Amino acid sequence: MSTATTANRTHRPANGRRSRKASATERGPSPEEKLVADLIALMEQGTAPWRREWQGHQGSHRNLLTGHAYRGSNPLLLEFGALLKGHTLPLWLGGAQAKANGWFPRKGCSAVRIVRPQLNQRDQRDEQGNVQLSPEGVPLTTSWVSYKVVPVFNAADLVGTTPEAQEALAVAIAAALQQSAPPPSAAVRLEHAETMLEAWPVPTVFGGAVACYSPGADRISMPVAEAFSNREAFAATWAHEQIHSTGHPSRLDRNQRGAMGTAAYAREELVAELGAVIVCQRLQIGSDFQNHAAYLSHWAELLKESPSVLFQVLSAARKAADLIAPEPAEDEAATAPDAS
Repeated sequence: MSTATTANRTHRPANGRRSRKASATERGPSPEEKLVADLIALMEQGTAPWRREWQGHQGSHRNLLTGHAYRGSNPLLLEFGALLKGHTLPLWLGGAQAKANGWFPRKGCSAVRIVRPQLNQRDQRDEQGNVQLSPEGVPLTTSWVSYKVVPVFNAADLVGTTPEAQEALAVAIAAALQQSAPPPSAAVRLEHAETMLEAWPVPTVFGGAVACYSPGADRISMPVAEAFSNREAFAATWAHEQIHSTGHPSRLDRNQRGAMGTAAYAREELVAELGAVIVCQRLQIGSDFQNHAAYLSHWAELLKESPSVLFQVLSAARKAADLIAPEPAEDEAATAPDAS
């Protein structure tokens, strides 16, 4: 018996089944890895997929049945997925909800992956394993947020299993679109967006040739609005620089010391890009930035390091966007599990 044959047999139990470790390897990429792979695929097409005109004429990304709008970084993930798959409907549904109504994805269609935050808690324990108590005798706990990847399907990819189910699907889509309020005019949206950006306390100096943020001076430099192709591009670029400014030590204290070409620099630029997209979505304007290189290859390499990098960047981008353009308050119903 050769050494190679012996080594091969050590990976197969006596009952002939493959080991658990081998099975885990053969299961393929995790949902997190698939989500990152989707985003990398968009980047490797050669353009920044989030740089586009505002597409809100049919309303925000929301659940087809409940009407609850997706929140946090999920509108951004759904925008990525819609671009990758060519969707125009902002209506989505989880697999279980669709199945309960007799609707299933068309053959060959795939889900778009979003994230659902989950609050985790555990007791703090000492070296002997005893639960630690506060001076008042209350058990001390440690809390943290993790993210579960959840697949959702675009309404355009669903089909009814019966004529009745198909008709019900068409009715649900029509009703959801009718419930979407007409968007404000472009002039009103731009005026509101610029008013929100002007309220950001970090000073902006207008008139230079380059848009940038100086962490040392804690100051933004911007060309005048007339230097841009349109007012939306001006506002979107300004939002990008304002997201950079949220990383100042007095605010969110992100690492902004990386030199151009480093992973730290690419990460901060990606936070600013995605944070600005979130701001633009909330302000109902386009995210067609100017004067910012795409850094696509650097970002693709950054995301290939680990799926957790995407969640970290999305979390940082959302926190930064919340400072500049806070997300509208939601009612209690919107926090139900089916809202995501």
